[in-house]
Amino acid sequence: MALVIFLLAYVIRRRLDRLDKLNGDALWRAWFHRGTKAKAGQEHLVGKGYGMVLLPAIVLTVLAFAAERAGFRLAIYPLEFVVLLLLMGAPGWKAVLQAYSEAWRRGDMQGAWHHVQDRLPAAERGAALSPDAMHLSVARTLMVSVFQRFFLVVFWYVVGGIGAALLARGIVALAEQWPQAGARPGFRKVADWVSWLPVRLLSCTFGLAGDLAGWSREVRRVIPGVRKSTSEVLMISANGSLTGYALDPARFSSVHPEDWPNFGGRSLMAIRDLLNRSMLVWICAIALLVISGVA
Repeated sequence: MALVIFLLAYVIRRRLDRLDKLNGDALWRAWFHRGTKAKAGQEHLVGKGYGMVLLPAIVLTVLAFAAERAGFRLAIYPLEFVVLLLLMGAPGWKAVLQAYSEAWRRGDMQGAWHHVQDRLPAAERGAALSPDAMHLSVARTLMVSVFQRFFLVVFWYVVGGIGAALLARGIVALAEQWPQAGARPGFRKVADWVSWLPVRLLSCTFGLAGDLAGWSREVRRVIPGVRKSTSEVLMISANGSLTGYALDPARFSSVHPEDWPNFGGRSLMAIRDLLNRSMLVWICAIALLVISGVA
């Protein structure tokens, strides 16, 4: 039944994303707004943020456990469906990437930058001035966003239930949305640890969903790399799994100079297809676990 709930939430969430509806980030910002006040010198404290994420996660876990012990597990599934619907989703990307690809095709790199700059992390906005650096920054941000808003939630939902999924997604939201900027680096470190196993599982999935030979040459840089960040793991493994220099603008322009105007849209399409195929692999794997009685 959990697989059915997830599939239903995933399909509806994808539809909402295409319509740019129900932005989960806005809900997190509204919830974290209660943490806007901090005493001078205490902006770096993280206790209140963790409390605002941990409390609803515990409540959900207790409700699910109590319903299962009482023999009413089915009664909690509608709540899990709604929570998954809110936790997943990356609305707004479709229109942004379409405008970015069209600007790239026209050779209007300034226009392309204008369309995506608000989506990029503040630390990367100044570096993405050349077309190569800009596109790699966009690709990295897109993959990290989709991973955190879909794959991370799915992994912890399957492993630990709806409470674990909310906790994992909430920690990522704290690193991005917490109003006290001084506390975000602390949240970011914990978010990297929460993402450590699922992002490496996704990295391995890229090999099945993409170019296995190319991926096998790059994966040795990822799996043993304990300290590699989530974005590094995704970029390295995706670069090996995608053919046609999809993540290497410099090499693409030297090999296919006539196709350079189409590179932006072509590259982003390849990334989205890889992520979609990877989710299909995960769904099949979860179905096999359910059939075998493991999940």
